[in-house]
Amino acid sequence: MIEVDLPTEGRNPRTLDVDTLPTLEVLRRINAEDATVPAVVAAVLPELAVLVDLAVESLRNGGRVHYFGAGTSGRLAVLDAAELPPTFGMWNRVVAHHAGGPGAFTQAVSEVEDDVDLGASDAAAVEPGDVAIGVAASGRTPYVIGALRAAAAAGAHTALISCNPNAPYGDEVAVHIPLATGPEVISGSTRMKAGTATKLVLNSFSTTLMIRLGRTYSNLMVSVNALNSKLRARLVRILTEATGMDSRSCAAALAEAGGNTRVALVSLLGEVPADRATVLLEESDGGVREALQRLRSA
Repeated sequence: MIEVDLPTEGRNPRTLDVDTLPTLEVLRRINAEDATVPAVVAAVLPELAVLVDLAVESLRNGGRVHYFGAGTSGRLAVLDAAELPPTFGMWNRVVAHHAGGPGAFTQAVSEVEDDVDLGASDAAAVEPGDVAIGVAASGRTPYVIGALRAAAAAGAHTALISCNPNAPYGDEVAVHIPLATGPEVISGSTRMKAGTATKLVLNSFSTTLMIRLGRTYSNLMVSVNALNSKLRARLVRILTEATGMDSRSCAAALAEAGGNTRVALVSLLGEVPADRATVLLEESDGGVREALQRLRSA
């Protein structure tokens, strides 16, 4: 039975005749619905900023960020967490827990979504001061609720990303990100607008988090290490853009830094040896700008 109180489960009046339309018109209807998503995300940016700041504080204090989700929502969370290590050099600090485990990534396992105890069990790794984020289009997925309640009991900060602004559980968490995406082109197919909005929120959350933690310099990826020749060439280009220096000098600095881009960058901009740059970064929690500021203030 359709739960009519869930916005994503309602029938979309703009697509009632979608199965009678020619291909191009179907695509136009879908595109028109997709075009509403950015404004929906823009409306929750103040709440998202609060969540980012909570996560920044947690990670700076040695904590971790945990995502909990099922189905499409969970897969999007897994994708977001998986891309942070290669992009920002952030390993094992933002982790995703998906209902049903790896087997549910490529094959739907519907019954695990309703397992409150499974959610609580998966939250056993959450520690005081961590941030636990539930991702659920309905805002009421039992697995997610079980995980967040267990995380709260463990002393973690909790948040919910949902496409149900009236989700009752939104009042239990510290931060609710309520995405008002409304009914889908196909009723209940939350892999569509709800999934798109969720992906945009996760992109914005994790990218802003990494920026705030100093994992970028300007708009450059400087937390990627040179693990192969292709990456070394890319990182030399990044260093030349960041410093304005020639590629030979940047390549030499990268080699002296053992392939660590941030060490090379601080070494070049601060005109200090790699070992001194390493210490400055350690004192600055890895932030390039803060390391350079420390150097200037010394």
